[in-house]
Formats: sequence, structure tokens, C-alpha cells
Amino acid sequence: MAEQVTIFFYGLFMDPEALQAKGLRPRQVRQAYVERFALKLGARATLVASRDGPVYGTIMRLTHAEVDQLYSDPSVAAYRPEPVLAQLADGSAELALCFNLPTPPQGAGRNPEYATALQAVARKMGLPDHYVAGLCN
Repeated sequence: MAEQVTIFFYGLFMDPEALQAKGLRPRQVRQAYVERFALKLGARATLVASRDGPVYGTIMRLTHAEVDQLYSDPSVAAYRPEPVLAQLADGSAELALCFNLPTPPQGAGRNPEYATALQAVARKMGLPDHYVAGLCN
């Protein structure tokens, strides 16, 4: 079996069905959050260091080949992996990779359609209501 890595997803990729539609096989999908980050929305989403956190999402396991396939798409090719400590509902924590933009979006490049889609995915994944409500603000 190919080696797997744990990834923390906070955008539309947090939905395992969306990844399955891309031909991937996400494993061990669980809700999680990361502290000391804030979600920054532009054309897509990225995380930025901040005391405003947490940012909620999911962790799941993918093979290295699946990660390469996912991030070879031109729309996300600029994202780079960074290590994070994902906090789980049972109080445990797990090291994960989290893909972020090296330079966060600036100015008024916000994408309302993406924000609405993200809110729907966050609701589907059962993220906290207060967090979901704040995604379109």
C-alpha cells in the first residue's frame, strides 16, 4: 500500500465526496481545527497566521500520489504544504500538512460564489454553527 499523509483541509477540499469525484480515495476523515490561524478568502481560501483562530475543517489521509494529483491543478498549484497541529473533537491532536498560499490574497478580490460554496460544505461537514455563519461575512 502506498504511504499516506494526513492533510488538514479548510476549503472546498474538506468534503471527501468532492475529492472522490476527482478520483481520490480519502481515508480516516475527521473534523478538526487549527489554532493561531485565520481564514482569508480571495478567489479561493488560504490560512494566515493570526491570533483570531481557530479555523475549522477536516483531516484525512491521502497517498503522496493523490496529494500530487490534487495540487497539480492550475487553480491550486501555487499552494505550498506547511505543518500544522490539528486538534480533534476527542481532545487529541495530530500533525498534518496544510496547503496555503505563500502570499495571501490582498484587497477586494473576494469571491462571493466561493464563500457561499464554502459555507455549504462547512455545514455539510458539521462544522460549528457559529463558524459556518461567519464564512460569508
